[in-house]
Amino acid sequence: MNIEKRTIDFIPEEERHGNVRSLFTIWFSANMQITTLVTGALAIEFGLSPFWGIVAVIAGNLLGAIFMASHSVQGPKLGIPQMIQSRAQFGVVGAVLPLCVVILMYIGFFASSGVLGAQAISSAFSIPVNGGIVLLSIIALVITLFGYDLIHKMEKYFAIIFAVVFVFVTIEALRLPMPAHLWSPGHFTPGTFLLMVSIAATWQLTYAPYVADYSRYLPSNTPSLKTFAYTYAGTAIGTIWMMTLGIILTALIPKFLSNSSLGLANLIGLHFSVIMYLVIVLGVLAVNVLNLYGAFMSITTTLEAFTKLKATTKVRFWLVLTAAIIGTVLSIWGNGNFLNNFENFILLLSYFMVPWTAINLIDYYLLRQGEYSVWDVFNPNGQYGTFNWIAIFAYLVSVVLEIPFVNTTIYVGPVSKALGGTDIAWITGLVIPLILYYYPMKKRVKADLPIQEVVRKEVR
Repeated sequence: MNIEKRTIDFIPEEERHGNVRSLFTIWFSANMQITTLVTGALAIEFGLSPFWGIVAVIAGNLLGAIFMASHSVQGPKLGIPQMIQSRAQFGVVGAVLPLCVVILMYIGFFASSGVLGAQAISSAFSIPVNGGIVLLSIIALVITLFGYDLIHKMEKYFAIIFAVVFVFVTIEALRLPMPAHLWSPGHFTPGTFLLMVSIAATWQLTYAPYVADYSRYLPSNTPSLKTFAYTYAGTAIGTIWMMTLGIILTALIPKFLSNSSLGLANLIGLHFSVIMYLVIVLGVLAVNVLNLYGAFMSITTTLEAFTKLKATTKVRFWLVLTAAIIGTVLSIWGNGNFLNNFENFILLLSYFMVPWTAINLIDYYLLRQGEYSVWDVFNPNGQYGTFNWIAIFAYLVSVVLEIPFVNTTIYVGPVSKALGGTDIAWITGLVIPLILYYYPMKKRVKADLPIQEVVRKEVR
């Protein structure tokens, strides 16, 4: 298999290929991993009953996946990666603002997932955890260098393996001794419940910068409804399944989170433990390849805004290697206090990523109805300009206005305190851009319509 030649550039129609069904397997596989399971387990750590924890997980994922899958539709339509499309909202250079946040996100998730995968390698083969982190990073590096087609093919086979193994794991989990009161709703704490809903929704929303990267090679006539449906089903089913499993296992197995990999291996028995460890490692690879690929694409997009960067095979290697080294170092550093670091990390990301999601979707669906000049995305002198101060202002103000609603171990906002710990910052981050971005941009987009009509004719 050849190394992918395209990076952030437009994919011409003659190079489009693949089946829309592959979007189900790539997002199913990306979520069928131990980091997802640990995220669901936070519901028990927060003090929710398993019943309310599972309800929160289902509600948050079903809602968040709507926004996540809506981004996937942009791939076949525009034929460019997700984050470079942000130039149409923020400007060619202005898009560097959300890009920097996204790069941190990719590398952060790469680091946090690497810790859990390395724990599995350490338990299975008696390799030091730090050695396991390095090994996983090297494998992810090689796969990422080959790129899009290998990633899709890998995720397809991983999806089959994960489905078979975790059906067995789920059956074994449900066979554990269960207290009589386990499934009773118990005391309902609105603040804690909504905090878990926020975490589940955020899990999906933080995938928003990824999704179009893996649908952009599909033929441009791929039905938008199918693109949305396969992406939504894959990400929602995989995430809800694993988060629910995390809640059940944490509720039934004492100190499960102290070493979740070991807990899963013990669940299925000594004879199959190595298989379980390998599946955990494959799960980490499934998502970390996406993290590394996304980091590479975003770094390339950022550098291209200031330089005449040509993403040759050599440049590709060095950029991917740099991202992998940074992620590996962070993974080793965060190993000692993983759970606390991870909880803070995922909540922090939501406050920065949600307004970007809102601005991108408002622009695509409500203002331009998917009609863009792809060529101007690469041209600072084009219709999208160098900076779009309306988008930048809306983004920054939305992030600031989220602060009173946040609830983290570092800081709890006054509104969150008044609401008993409820964290609804992500809702604020979705709503505020509707006011600050949509209305000021309406007039500008109307002025761009004649240009867009010309572009439509050229495409036809």
